[in-house]
Amino acid sequence: MSASSAPGSRITKAVIPAAGLGTRFLPATKATPKEMLPVVDKPAIQYVIEEAVTAGLSDILMITGRNKRPLEDHFDRNYELEEALRRKGDDARLDQVQASSELANIHYVRQGDPRGLGHAVLCAEEHVGEQPFAVLLGDDMMDPRDPLLTRMIEVQQRHGGSVVALMEVDRSQLHLYGCVAAAPNGDDDDVVAVSGLVEKPRPADAPSNLAIIGRYVLDPRIFEVLRKTDPGRGGEIQLTDALQALAADPSLGGPVHGVVFRGRRYDTGDRADYLRAIVRLACEREDLGPDFRTWLRSYVQQEMPQGV
Repeated sequence: MSASSAPGSRITKAVIPAAGLGTRFLPATKATPKEMLPVVDKPAIQYVIEEAVTAGLSDILMITGRNKRPLEDHFDRNYELEEALRRKGDDARLDQVQASSELANIHYVRQGDPRGLGHAVLCAEEHVGEQPFAVLLGDDMMDPRDPLLTRMIEVQQRHGGSVVALMEVDRSQLHLYGCVAAAPNGDDDDVVAVSGLVEKPRPADAPSNLAIIGRYVLDPRIFEVLRKTDPGRGGEIQLTDALQALAADPSLGGPVHGVVFRGRRYDTGDRADYLRAIVRLACEREDLGPDFRTWLRSYVQQEMPQGV
């Protein structure tokens, strides 16, 4: 039986589910994992791992599936490429290549039978053990200037239990997310006490406009609950349903709190938001930004088709 995490329990491990098929990006993801699609010049998954490392989590377990071998290759050493760059004297690119293999201690386990996010998290039980841990979804990319995960860890260290990331959205969009019932919690205007969670509700049935986004800090007793959680929406084991059980009965491993995120977030699993992320990050880069911004202004003012 897992021990419930008391306030202050040290967090060192992150779990990144990465077994999805990426159907929203077909045909590009027919042979390329969606997590490896580049955002400017780094794959999306590298931004996620860098976020975990910045928050102090250096032990990372990636939940993968078939056709995900490029993920492992990217974070492994490539001696032939490194030697070729070294011979050319291309130290800048050599540093970039080596950096991806030195980010963290990364482990991999396959989710042989994909049965939802809850099932993917359950695959991490043996690796995580009896300490609280973070879950980062690879489709959600947070701007590094807005340290959401660091804030969530602070809240978990103070209150114990589990913490979910929340974002205010228009009610017409709630059917795309999990949603929470919540009340203010003390003096922190970005922290709420969560009393209920529901997966992808109809707008009329949603308890609030607070949507769950892809960051969690979880009590290890979530595994016990997940093992007993029946398939829910879509016939999958939903992490939201397990968190609902914790919120309803904190003795199982609660309480559950939420951090309301008001920073910059990119859904790199959505084609339009993926493009917005590339444009925004490229515009802000010192090496690319000046020329790219000049071109973008010219395109918008002179070349964009009339009526667009």
